[in-house]
Order: sequence, then C-alpha cells, then structure tokens
Amino acid sequence: MNATQVQNILVLCLIVGFGVMEYASRRYQTTVRNSATGEDTKLELMMFLSLLAITQPLAILSTAKLGAWLAPGMKGALADLPWWAMVGILLVADDMTQYWWHRASHSPLLWPLHRAHHSAQYMSIRVTFRNNFFYYLMMPGLWFAGVLLYLGVGGMVYALYVVVKLAVILGAHCAWRWDEPLYRIPALRPLMWVVERTISTPATHAAHHAITNADGVGHYTGNFGNLLFLWDVIFGSAHITRQYPAAVGLRDDQLFGQERWYRQMFYPLFQSDRECSALKFGGTIYDEAQTTAKAAP
Repeated sequence: MNATQVQNILVLCLIVGFGVMEYASRRYQTTVRNSATGEDTKLELMMFLSLLAITQPLAILSTAKLGAWLAPGMKGALADLPWWAMVGILLVADDMTQYWWHRASHSPLLWPLHRAHHSAQYMSIRVTFRNNFFYYLMMPGLWFAGVLLYLGVGGMVYALYVVVKLAVILGAHCAWRWDEPLYRIPALRPLMWVVERTISTPATHAAHHAITNADGVGHYTGNFGNLLFLWDVIFGSAHITRQYPAAVGLRDDQLFGQERWYRQMFYPLFQSDRECSALKFGGTIYDEAQTTAKAAP
C-alpha cells in the first residue's frame, strides 16, 4: 500500500472508532440525537463531501500546477529532510497557521465564515468539518500543505501527520469525553497536566464551543488550537478548567431560530432572512454581554 492508502484506512478507522465510542458511551443518544436537526445533518454531510471532493484536491492540484509553472526547480527540494524536520515544518506551516486562521475567524469580519461550526448544539465527530465552504477554501494552512507536498514533504510522514492530527481533532469534538475519567485518577494528574497543555482535549475544546463565558467554564474567545493546544498556551488564549460547559451552540439561534444549512455553508452567496444574523449584510448579531444586538459586518 502507498502512503495515501495507509492514511485513508487509518482515518476511516479513527472515524469508526470514535463513532462507536459515542454510541457505546450513550453520549450520542443522549446529546446529539436529541439536538441534531435535518438542517444540521445536511450541513455536516455536504461540508464533509465538499472538503473531500473539492477543497482539498483543489488546493493540492493548484499548488502543484503553480509550482511547476513558477518554480519547477524547487519540486522535491525538501524531500531529503529528516522526518522530524518535516513534522516541525508541518506544525508551523499547517497547524500554527490554522490556529491563527481560527482565531481571526472569531473577529467580526470573518465570523460569518466560521459561525456554522459553532451553531451545532452538541459536541460530536459530526461537527469536526462543519464550517462554511469558503472558510476552508481560504484557510492558509491547506494551501501551505499543498506547497509543502510539492516541495517534497510528503509520503508516509505527511500521511501519518494527518492521521495524528485528525485523531486529536476528532477526539476533541467527540461526544465521548475520553479525558473525563483520566482527570479522576490521582496518579495521572501530572500526565494530564502536560497533555491538556499540549493537545486539544474534549474539555478545552468544548469550552470553546460553549454558549456562554459567564459560568467560568466556557471560553469561546480562546482555546483555538487544533492539533496543538500549545499554541493557545504560547499566545495567551488558553483556558483550562477540566470541566465541561452546560450547553454549547449559539444564543442567537436559540432566540431567533436555526439558520438554513445552505445559508450557513454558502454565505455570502446565500444570506439569512433573519433580522438578527451574522449571515446577512447589515444584519445584527446578538451580543450576550450587552443583551442587545450589534451591527454585523
């Protein structure tokens, strides 16, 4: 088998494995099934398929074509680097840039492109790739990854990097809280102190999806890390409580109703018909801190 086949098999195993644990722990039945709507299912399915069939292939093929045109002599230039150097480059060019893209997407200008990820009222592996179509199309790390593949950072190193990263991200979104029982074991507390400051966990990422910051657990203004939570620690956006928010989602959806799936996925091509919505030019966004609505960008 080649590296791509190994990667795809392992990713499929991860998705099935975390999915089984969501069911076995009954977290899916008690949290996701009771909250997810048909709009949620359509958005999550269409985003997963579009990322797999359009966005990723487009980024890889486009960067390969541009590389061959603009820098043909650079093809494979990094192929002789040791594996650990390739991983280091990927962590910076892919994971750190995704941290900053994610953080920037919580600004008023870019929030409409990321809002769909937070509109789910549940945590689940279903939510992992839930976003606006243009959020992924514009993600710098996806294009940088294509450049690195052209430069020779590929093969089994890239395949295993993707598998490890997806394992962490799927685990952080999973309805099954794999970290929860580990916090209760005294002997593991020093290890968990390191783990929760190194990678994203269900506790730290659920805090990022919280519907409010008022309880001291929620932290939707931080905890932006994907693979490495260490970026949050370094750049001052970390919030660690080892607790889970009582509710996740968006307050404005609770108050004014759920947005249609195609408006969440294809904004600004389709815009909301709600008065209070970030998915509408000149609309307003519910501001919990001020209990009023503010102008949307």
